Amino acid sequence: MTSTYRPPDRDSNLVKARSSIVWILAIVVAFGSVLWIERESGKELIAKAAGPGATAPAQLQASPDLPPPPAARPLTEEERRWAQAAWAYFERNTETATGLAHSVAGFPATTLWDSGSYLMALLAARQLDLVDAGAFDARLSLALGSLAKLPLYGGVLPNKSYDTRTLAMTDYQNRPSAGGIGWSAIDIGRLLVPLNIVAWQHPRHTEAARRVIARWNTAGLARDGQLWGMQAQEGTAPQAVQEGRLGYEQYAARTFALMGLDVDVAANWLHQLRWIDVEGVQVPADRREVDRFGAPDPVLSEPFMLEGMELGWGRHGRELAWRVYKAQEARARRTGIPTAVSEDHLDQAPFFAYNAVHAAGKPWIAVNEKGEELPGLRTLSVKAAFAWHALYRTPYTQTLVKAVAGLHDPARGWFAGRYEEAGRANEALSANTNAVVLESLAFMQRGGPLLHHSEKR
Repeated sequence: MTSTYRPPDRDSNLVKARSSIVWILAIVVAFGSVLWIERESGKELIAKAAGPGATAPAQLQASPDLPPPPAARPLTEEERRWAQAAWAYFERNTETATGLAHSVAGFPATTLWDSGSYLMALLAARQLDLVDAGAFDARLSLALGSLAKLPLYGGVLPNKSYDTRTLAMTDYQNRPSAGGIGWSAIDIGRLLVPLNIVAWQHPRHTEAARRVIARWNTAGLARDGQLWGMQAQEGTAPQAVQEGRLGYEQYAARTFALMGLDVDVAANWLHQLRWIDVEGVQVPADRREVDRFGAPDPVLSEPFMLEGMELGWGRHGRELAWRVYKAQEARARRTGIPTAVSEDHLDQAPFFAYNAVHAAGKPWIAVNEKGEELPGLRTLSVKAAFAWHALYRTPYTQTLVKAVAGLHDPARGWFAGRYEEAGRANEALSANTNAVVLESLAFMQRGGPLLHHSEKR
């Protein structure tokens, strides 16, 4: 779904000129409103949620085998070594001048999603005492200072990609792009997660976190309750596009609600929900047709596991995440193949894939950003294995962790995973994989979501 771009009204910017105190108070109010949206809005939409092609009624009842939240526990010595290996990635791939981490090892570029992952990794590393207070403060101050100086696309919002050495706007190949290539609402939402954690848990850095968003004109991010991004390609006019599909949309909407933006449609799990049968499990999928709306619709672990570890699930998110997980466990039981699928970098062309429970009308395929199948590139994901284990700690998730335990270099970090067909390691080293490993281990030690508004540090 697209529309003609209209520059947002700068007077409606909900972030500019807010003091730190007002910002924090807004978060308090919004925390309650997000939970209310999930609880109340489903009542009128639940009867409509099935949609064309659904194979089950849309009554969203808790599965009887849904496990209780796991208890906090100390990490084992082996798990601490795993955490140290994940942190080694950031020690080797952070620019000393700007404090920003490379999205992929040796590739001096970052997106807002990747920068959000780095900040999450830093917060988790501090919780796990992998960095002391002085090093943490220095790293965080430098990174926040650089993020506050990023040139903005059209003077409105952060560009989709930047050079970590110079902070210049680039395209996704890290080629200079003077005008930028647009913005991603989903990526911006990802960055807002650690910024909120900083505001709650590290008050000495609250003002620096506020400065990151103080220049943004947020009015263009939400319209009619939905998230909107901007696409800009050479030779064509910039185009506003509705952004986000099931899982990603709700994850990002949680943080935009904290900013006071109207994202009630995007935040609602039931609005675009349909059921598909995968391995005998009724799995949630997005009902919007790919051909009509122009965006791929892979069902995978990423947004479900991130929301659970970082923000905590509401009742709808908890149930839908469990179904996504259960389909993966069911496939492993049927085939004997350890299965944990998510979006991941690749160490070969096309260098990125969505490994899906279901995509493009098929189960268990890998697709590119256009939704085209990538034969032979389905991967057992390291970060999905760690995250599901942190969240559920079932016998199967223990099996997953054992299956990926060797896929790391203690001096360089965790690889993305293992190719199912070839049986060899997918040796891509990325900020996202290593951040999620750190988040998972911190979640296990903490026993709850990393954004916890009552904690003071």
